[in-house]
Amino acid sequence: MSADRPTSRSSADSRSEVPRPEPERSLEPAPGAAPAGRPPLGRVWLAALRLPTLAASVAPVLVGTALAARDGRFRAGPALAALLGALWIQTGTNLANDLYDFHKGADTHERLGPPRVLQRGWLPVRAVRAAMLLSFALAILAGVYLTAAAGWPVVAIGAASIVAGFLYTAGPWALAYHALGELFVFLFFGLVAVAGTYFVQARTLAPDVLASAVPVGALATAILVANNVRDIETDRMAGKRTLAVVLGRPGTRALYAGLCVVALATPVALLLAGRGGPALLLPLLAAPLAWRALRLIATRVDGPGLNRALFATARLHAAFGALFAFGLLLS
Repeated sequence: MSADRPTSRSSADSRSEVPRPEPERSLEPAPGAAPAGRPPLGRVWLAALRLPTLAASVAPVLVGTALAARDGRFRAGPALAALLGALWIQTGTNLANDLYDFHKGADTHERLGPPRVLQRGWLPVRAVRAAMLLSFALAILAGVYLTAAAGWPVVAIGAASIVAGFLYTAGPWALAYHALGELFVFLFFGLVAVAGTYFVQARTLAPDVLASAVPVGALATAILVANNVRDIETDRMAGKRTLAVVLGRPGTRALYAGLCVVALATPVALLLAGRGGPALLLPLLAAPLAWRALRLIATRVDGPGLNRALFATARLHAAFGALFAFGLLLS
């Protein structure tokens, strides 16, 4: 009978064979870990700065500097500071746009455009806010140098540019939410940028400086129009009343075509007005780029197609600006 009883050792062995539950694993990412699917950090910051659109800052400085050089008033230091200041103002504006569109619910999972770093969770809000403030601070430093080089009018130009860049999407009456974004871009990435670049070098304004700023501002505005025609539906749902929302898709397409026509017609008008030689027509070499972008705007309603139109417009702006600057130097 006793042989039929399990021994204490066999009981212990049977207990040791019972599987023990594994400790639970946390589903939360480790501190400092990147969100799932996030690209490398360098690419994330390039997306935040919106690198393909920065030609909107470079082109007006090229044109303003070419005008100054044509008139024998080129100054390397102010020209470089104007370029850096313009780039920092634009990056600050782009980061503010990302930050405040995210806070106001304009950037959602239904967005059709290029990724926004806060909407995707790729960067924390504090990092984007810090980068925005740093960009505007660097722009102020460039402005301090330019004020010393060209006088107090630069203070008004710089202050207005930074405040407008911040208020583009920030505050209770943001410009982009009241159909004023296009006017802001035309003024500050066209007239103010070209004329300001010329002024900090020449300390005066020539009669044709503002006329030469018109096509630059028109194509910078076209970049924004290409962006906003893509986002008409999502902006309308978010309560973001852009000019594209006001005009509708047909009206916005017509606006885009008009901006391209104005840009390409201005060099011809300057030539006919005797403001330079045949080299002024060099920007017309960019006409095929304008046609390609215009066809995309006119025929596509999908996100990928209109994103291609956006990048095509940025390339058009860069090519036109470079050719126009070169033509001004030669004319």
